[in-house]
Amino acid sequence: MVSSTRYCIATFNLLNFAAPPMSFYQLHEHYNDTQWLTKIQFLTGLIEHINPTIIAFQEVFSIQTLQLLCEDLGLPYFATVATPRPDPIYPNVLFHPVVAIASKVPFRTAQALEPSPELLEYLNNQHHFEFNRTPIKCTFDLPGFGPLSCYAVHFKSQRVHSMAHMLKDSPQDDPLLTLLHQTVGTMQSQISRSLEASIVYYHALKCQREKQHATLVLGDFNDQLTSPALSFMTQSFPPAVTPTHPESVGLTDTFLFADNNHKYPTKPPSHYYQGSGNVLDYILASKEFNPNCEQPKIRGLNYLSFDKHLDVTRSDEDIRYSDHAAVAIEFFV
Repeated sequence: MVSSTRYCIATFNLLNFAAPPMSFYQLHEHYNDTQWLTKIQFLTGLIEHINPTIIAFQEVFSIQTLQLLCEDLGLPYFATVATPRPDPIYPNVLFHPVVAIASKVPFRTAQALEPSPELLEYLNNQHHFEFNRTPIKCTFDLPGFGPLSCYAVHFKSQRVHSMAHMLKDSPQDDPLLTLLHQTVGTMQSQISRSLEASIVYYHALKCQREKQHATLVLGDFNDQLTSPALSFMTQSFPPAVTPTHPESVGLTDTFLFADNNHKYPTKPPSHYYQGSGNVLDYILASKEFNPNCEQPKIRGLNYLSFDKHLDVTRSDEDIRYSDHAAVAIEFFV
């Protein structure tokens, strides 16, 4: 019997991971001791259940707390590339949560993803571009598999930035302001999310072609892949079940590669809003993760969704857990 090695790569939006006494966004938004203990117990149990080789996190405020938790769970390699920002008046109130990644295997490299100047010039967006949450680009050597480049992301949310300052002396319930938020504001949010995705996509495809690295883009995309803002990320590269050109590049939703996807009537939602489910969290992969190609690098791949903590009937967030499912791929070499 031929032995095989299991690898598991996961992503999870933690929902405001801010250890007491820190607050998130507003002074009154924080955990009491009981809520925080419940959250830590929940997260510990979930990570133990997933047993990831590599896991990406979103909405991280308390970096050191998460790092120590991961170390205790056998994930000693940990990276972030940014830090949350405190309120200038109330330093216990934090803004701008960050992306983090933890691993059982050492990083070859781990750094902030820098936008390509030539791409920004092409997109006519050269001035003061910043990601809403800076992605992490990291590389690994997986024994039996080879080099792997991972992009841990959290794209711009669908939340609209207020335009009230543009209509001086207008009340918040001004019908014109509401209309502008629903149209211009929503479009601006989509443009920002699409620009961030374009930068990651361009970098990932260049990495595939120039370094011949297997590639994963994983995280909270804050939109569905079929949306106009993100559909380009997989549009030209469907899963190949016939021999493909050896130099082909592209990304595919790993759910389509998975040996077990036939067990699901549809792809499981990773987030619920007002009782409606959407897939917002993704793991996109290069061709090396396709077990159906002519000369596969892996023996098989399963798609895993960890959503038992989600209550579709809730209309508000339960900060003790998360409003997102964790998603993962499990593969064997």
